Amino acid sequence: MTTPHLVAVLAVEPVVGFDLTIPSMVLGSAANAAGEPLYDVRICGLGTTGIEATTGFTLIPHHGPELLARADTVIVPGTRIPGPRTQGVLPADLAAALRTIRPQARIVSICTGAFVLAAAGILDGRRATTHWSFADMFRSLYPRVRLDENLLFVQDENVWTAAGLAAGIDLCLHLIRTDHGSAAANRSARYCVVPPWREGGQSQFIDRQVPEPGVEGTAPTRLWALHHLDADLDLNSLAAHACMSVRTFTRRFKAETGMAPGAWVLQQRVRQARHLLEATDLGVDEVARKAGMGTAASLRHHMRSEVGVSPLAYRKTFRRA
Repeated sequence: MTTPHLVAVLAVEPVVGFDLTIPSMVLGSAANAAGEPLYDVRICGLGTTGIEATTGFTLIPHHGPELLARADTVIVPGTRIPGPRTQGVLPADLAAALRTIRPQARIVSICTGAFVLAAAGILDGRRATTHWSFADMFRSLYPRVRLDENLLFVQDENVWTAAGLAAGIDLCLHLIRTDHGSAAANRSARYCVVPPWREGGQSQFIDRQVPEPGVEGTAPTRLWALHHLDADLDLNSLAAHACMSVRTFTRRFKAETGMAPGAWVLQQRVRQARHLLEATDLGVDEVARKAGMGTAASLRHHMRSEVGVSPLAYRKTFRRA
């Protein structure tokens, strides 16, 4: 039996209660095919006294900040701590605790936990995300961070950031998928009764004008496209299936998914290719055809662009996992 990956969840007072529980529920439910746990998730604070949550309770962590120095992954959930949230500075005790994190450890934030990482300088020069409603404040405080509030989560080397609240679930599932493959992530998703992967980014949740009454959405066409990824899914054919003009379809599609139709189709094709590489023994040419990529060269190009590795390297990594 292998030693589970140690995850330290740092509760920064006042901590967002929902965010705090996500790693324990999602990563804590991850197990291998034999039922052995893959992660050891522990909650720590800057001390071991009570920590106030934003949702009406106080928690007493089992561990203090010394846990950070041992952790393989450190997760900072959302928080309303005033220094990082409004002034761009860290309290001395929090700064000292963060400096004990090992260089090789993975560092993760959920929602406004990104303010803590940014105040510590961890996000300087990196791509990151946070809850869309705090994006303007974040940019004003931390202009050196390459913020993209349209994404559910972002990975920049060993630093990962998730958008608001439930996007922490998406990120934790992706951590499992990255560490142990899709089968393990899917098992955790089923246990938590959530989808293993959500379409689009958080831009689909940003306040915007309500669509005109009587206009049918693009969901039926998206479902149809998912079953015909090997067909020619150009903009005209998608709009025709939805019985809309190209202009109306494009506008409605982006409002509902946060993505342009072409980018969405490519995302689904890459996802299908990844599934086929993980779950089948099909050759690269056949995977490319079934995923709608056309040729093995096109598949290799898009896999390297979207995932960062070749199809064969991806298969070797995730079939082994």
